[in-house]
Amino acid sequence: MAIDKDQIIEQLRTVNDPELHRDVVTLGMIKNVTCNNGQVDITLELTTPACPLKHVFREEIDKALACFGDEVKKVNIEFTANVRRVPGQMQAAEKNPLPGVKHIVAVGAGKGGVGKSTVAVNLAVGLARSGAATGILDADIYGPSLPTMLGLGDAKLQAADENTLMPLEAHGLKVMTLGAMVEDGKPLIWRGPMAHNAFQQLATQTQWGELDYLIVDLPPGTGDVPLTMAQLLPLTGAVVVCTPQKVAVDDASRAVAMFEQLNIPVLGIIENMSYFIGDDGKRYDIFGRGGAEALAEAADRPFLGSIPITMALRENSDSGDPAANFAEGTELAAQLETLVRNLAGQISMRAMVGQTEAAANA
Repeated sequence: MAIDKDQIIEQLRTVNDPELHRDVVTLGMIKNVTCNNGQVDITLELTTPACPLKHVFREEIDKALACFGDEVKKVNIEFTANVRRVPGQMQAAEKNPLPGVKHIVAVGAGKGGVGKSTVAVNLAVGLARSGAATGILDADIYGPSLPTMLGLGDAKLQAADENTLMPLEAHGLKVMTLGAMVEDGKPLIWRGPMAHNAFQQLATQTQWGELDYLIVDLPPGTGDVPLTMAQLLPLTGAVVVCTPQKVAVDDASRAVAMFEQLNIPVLGIIENMSYFIGDDGKRYDIFGRGGAEALAEAADRPFLGSIPITMALRENSDSGDPAANFAEGTELAAQLETLVRNLAGQISMRAMVGQTEAAANA
């Protein structure tokens, strides 16, 4: 007797998401199953295009269906992606100033000079390269660096209507930065209320449209802008950037505490300028080793990965070509892709766990 769809689905209940420890059927990831003449076609919906677990799901599904023997001759798996919102994190549409944005992720640091903007830009570009609709908001209103790092040149913002602005577009991203509104080299001197108003305008008076992710590049430290952001936007979480040495780690720990005090989950910690590989092939830990990883362990937060010191990263940032950082076969690309996958995985976990809990409490 030939197997049917119900038997396939029942067997798929033995396949667990390795991060959520629940089966793919219960999690609602199986969207379609057909079985015809020994060929099984399955549509499995991931929670992000950047999901690093595709090969794991493929192997586990093959193992699960092997129990049917020759009755299953071929298994085709089509992966789709739907970036899911975090239930309870997003405000009601009438209160949420950015209803079209599924996940807002802040990138912050306890001090300047650790490469926070570099990390923010490359996370955004990496998410966009994975197929996700992505935007980046340059909230570092004291020193906007996105015009240089994204190669915006002399591009200026255009009004969409009387109340909103159109974002710029570069490298597959929607971009909003104060740097496109002021003259080059002009100092930006802001008091608290001015910083609040500037951030509010950039964030909420931009026509972002529908986005899977909006990355927010914060100013360094724990000042007015993070507080305004926490009050204004429904964040999914934050990423903290630091370098390995103790002084940077100490400041980063304060940034972690700030986000927690503002009820913003810390999705993970990234170590930038982690090490340098010299022409002699040796590794040099210029700023020490393992500081960010130790902080992540002490704070019980995920360590998302590290970025080495490389000439290419600096050159591509200065020339406004971050996509070149993802050149195939380079160590830099591998490190950046790891960061993007790990961040997307943390966001997916929050979304899936939230949806499961919401369903259980319904």
